[in-house]
Amino acid sequence: MKFYKPLIGAFTIAALLSGGELFAQDMSTPPPAPATTAAMPSPNTADMQTPKGEVTINSAPSPAPTIRSAPSFEQLSGGGKSISESQAVAYPPLANDFIHADTNRDGKISKAEYQHWLKQL
Repeated sequence: MKFYKPLIGAFTIAALLSGGELFAQDMSTPPPAPATTAAMPSPNTADMQTPKGEVTINSAPSPAPTIRSAPSFEQLSGGGKSISESQAVAYPPLANDFIHADTNRDGKISKAEYQHWLKQL
C-alpha cells in the first residue's frame, strides 16, 4: 500500500508540469492557410459588378400571429368528457401546448384542465 503513495505523487507532479506547457504555447499567429489557388478558377472581371452608393437594410421582427378566441370545451371535445390530442388540433394554440395543458398526463384534457389552461393565456 505504501508503494502507491509515491507513485500517485509522481503522476500528480508530472500532470502539473505538463499542464504548464499547454498554457505556455504561443497562439498569437494563426496557422497558414493551405495553398489551393491552383485549383480555384480565376474570377472574370467582366462578370463582376461592384455596388455603387449606399446599401440600406431594413429589419424588423415579424408581426405576432393573431390568435382567434378559444372555442368552448364542448366544441373541442365533440360533446365528450375530454379533449384528445387529435381533437386539440382544431385549436392550434392548444395543440401546441397539449403536454402542458394535460396536467395529470393521462393523454387527454378534462374540462377543469382546459379552463385552467385558458386562465394561463
